[in-house]
Amino acid sequence: MHKIKIAQIGIGHDHATMIFSSLVAQPEIFDVVGYCLPEEEATTYADKVGDMCGYPVISLEEILDNPEIVAVTVETEDKNLSKYALMAAECGKHIHMDKPGGFDEAEFETLIHTVKAKNLVFHTGYMYRYNPEVQKLLSAQGKEELGEILSIEAQMDGIWPATPEKRQWLERFPGGNMMFLGCHMVDIILNLQGVPEKIHAFNKCTGMEDVNALDYGFAVFEYPNGTSFVKVNAREVIGFDRRQIVVCGAKKSVEIKPLEYYTDLGMHTKATEFTLDGSIERSTEPFERYDEMLSSFAQMVHGEKANPWDYDYELTLYRCIMKACGR
Repeated sequence: MHKIKIAQIGIGHDHATMIFSSLVAQPEIFDVVGYCLPEEEATTYADKVGDMCGYPVISLEEILDNPEIVAVTVETEDKNLSKYALMAAECGKHIHMDKPGGFDEAEFETLIHTVKAKNLVFHTGYMYRYNPEVQKLLSAQGKEELGEILSIEAQMDGIWPATPEKRQWLERFPGGNMMFLGCHMVDIILNLQGVPEKIHAFNKCTGMEDVNALDYGFAVFEYPNGTSFVKVNAREVIGFDRRQIVVCGAKKSVEIKPLEYYTDLGMHTKATEFTLDGSIERSTEPFERYDEMLSSFAQMVHGEKANPWDYDYELTLYRCIMKACGR
C-alpha cells in the first residue's frame, strides 16, 4: 500500500501538535510533507513550533497546489477550521478537520456540500469516537446489549487547574465551554440516540476570578422516552478525572469513568456494566488517543473502509451543537 502524502494546515487548535505527532509516528502510513501557519499563527503560536518534530513550514499555496498532497489535517484556531477545510476541499484534498467545525453555520454547510459533491473523505476530530469503551457502545452488538436507551449522562469537565486566562479564552466560542468541550458529548448522545425532539441550553458563567465567559455549560436533550444531558465545567476541581458517560439502557447500564486516565504504560479507560445479575468492572490496555483515529482516516482515503459518520450526520451534529450552545 502506498503512503498518503499529507500536510497540516495550522497549529492553533488545542489538538494540533498531537495530531501532527501522530502522523509522524505512523511513517508506514503517512508521508508527512510539512505544515503551514495561516492567520498569523506563526506569531500567536510560536511556542508550539518546537513541538512539530522539526518538519518544515511550507506555504498554504504549496499545499493546495500540489496534486501529490492528497490529504490534509486542518488544525487552525477553531474559528478558522471550516474556512481552510473548504479551501482544501475545493482543491480536491481529503480532509481530517478538528472539531467542532468553526463558528459560521453557513460556512460549515458549504463545506459539507463541497466534500459531498466531490466525494472526498471528511473526517472530524471527535477523539472519543475511537475510545475503546465508547466503540463498544457504538457497535451493533453494544447497542443490542443495551436495549432501548432511556437516558445518557455525559460530563466533559476541564483539566484542573483551569486558569482564569484559559476560562476567559472561552468567550470566543458561541456557547463558551459547551462548544469547546461539550461538542464531544453531544456527538456521543447523537450517535447513540439519534436526533432529539428538543435541545435546551443552560450555559452559565461561574463569575469566579472575575471571568465573564460561559465556563459552565449544561444542555438537555429531549427524547420520547426520557432526557439526556451534557455538562461541562471548566472550574471543577480535578475535572479531567470526572469526565464520564453513563448510558442507561432497558437491558443494561454502562458507566465509562474516567473516560481517560494515565499510568506509566500510557492512556487507559475504565468501564462498569450494570445488570440485574450484578456489575462487571474492566479497564483497557494502554492506547494512543489519536493513532487509531488517523489510521482509520488513512483507510478511508484508501477506500478500505467507509466513514461511519457520513456528511449528513456531521451537518446534523453541528446543528445540534449550535442548539446546545444556545444558538
